[in-house]
Amino acid sequence: MLFKQIYDDSLAQASYLLACQKTGEAMVIDPRRDIGVYLEEAKNNGLSITAVTETHIHADYLSGARELAAATDASLYLSDEGGLDWAYQFVHTGLKHAQVINIGNIAVQAIHTPGHTPEHLSFLITDGATATSPGFFVTGDFVFVGDIGRPDLLDEVAGGIDTRFEGAKQLFASLKDHFLTLPDYVQVWAGHGAGSACGKALGAVASSTIGYERRFAWWSKYLENNDLQGFTRELLEGQPDAPSYFARMKRQNKAGPSVLGTRDKLLELSNDQTKTRLEAGAWLIDTRSRADFQAGAVKGSLHLPTGQDFTTWAAWLIDPEFDARDLILLAQNASQAAQLQAELTRVGIDRVVGFITNLNGFNLESQAPISPSAAEKILNPLVLDIRAKNEFLAGHLPGAIQIHAGQLYKHLDELPHDLPILLHCQSGARSAAATSYLRAKGFSNVLELDGGFAAWQQAQLVRA
Repeated sequence: MLFKQIYDDSLAQASYLLACQKTGEAMVIDPRRDIGVYLEEAKNNGLSITAVTETHIHADYLSGARELAAATDASLYLSDEGGLDWAYQFVHTGLKHAQVINIGNIAVQAIHTPGHTPEHLSFLITDGATATSPGFFVTGDFVFVGDIGRPDLLDEVAGGIDTRFEGAKQLFASLKDHFLTLPDYVQVWAGHGAGSACGKALGAVASSTIGYERRFAWWSKYLENNDLQGFTRELLEGQPDAPSYFARMKRQNKAGPSVLGTRDKLLELSNDQTKTRLEAGAWLIDTRSRADFQAGAVKGSLHLPTGQDFTTWAAWLIDPEFDARDLILLAQNASQAAQLQAELTRVGIDRVVGFITNLNGFNLESQAPISPSAAEKILNPLVLDIRAKNEFLAGHLPGAIQIHAGQLYKHLDELPHDLPILLHCQSGARSAAATSYLRAKGFSNVLELDGGFAAWQQAQLVRA
């Protein structure tokens, strides 16, 4: 059996390719939407992808299951558990608890593990060529390394009311009835790693085992003592803010993401063509470093620096349903532009129409932040803290209000145009992107605090 984890650092998301090398059949679990990596892996190993599935209706990225099935003519298997409210709304083969999909000599058994979501499936995998019992458990957002999937997202982004408590109860039962009944040697392969907002304490290790989680996971003591109340309390406490785009991902993944198919090569635009498009309403995505952007940028451009946070920050600030406009990338070259376009498709941002590689001929404006000492001289500012709520509760500027950067676009009507807005994050990385967003939305009164909350704290310490 071939078993390979394919990891996307930008979303801390794992998908899996498993194959019977004897028959050349392969299955992909939880694919992302830019499917080239799976097609290449199959080609390099002489495989045909005959089956595609996913663990649940995802909230943090747009599923590639439909895309991959269309490209390979593979069978698309999706959960039919969880009731009508959680039924996929496009053509698929339904999976119920305990059903088995055979991939050559490999048996893939669906296990209904609700709690994170009502329809959630995990997959027990038996390599029939060497074993008669399962050796791998692909758990999606049910069990992570050192953590479990949060049950509060349906309340946060899907319009649920107190569903978190029922979800916690279901997670407890799923752990007790399915996870802990497996032998200690079974390998655990989760859908996310450290950095994902789908849990609060995800490990950075690629995989675990049933035995390791049984002994060392924070939740194990509660299961051992059959303490549902304590389990629920600790599970729900301190969960990170859910970005607003999670709601869009849920809706689109349930209805069926549009199939991209073969895409044309991304156009390199001249700077004059770009100016014309910007005047018509397009948005320039400036992917340079923070220092370069702050030194001078095109008015109204959005600062999304390349790197591990690019995709997440893009999804925080660009909602194609709320703000449907063409996007132009400022990138180093065609290769980087194509990669960034692919990353954007993972969160359903598809309207990239071209790229440029320099800003020659553009009028650039300074985006420089202001120091803590200068900020203290501003009269009656609205202090806007865009960090997560747990960061805010641990300490914040006097009189500050907290709106997570990933929820800004839902709160634009609540922000003043007639008062200075002093915006900050922890150290300045997130605030540069958020400040550019508000300025692009017409807030000319936004001032960014240089160095963020950490710099403000240090200034207070120096004074003391």
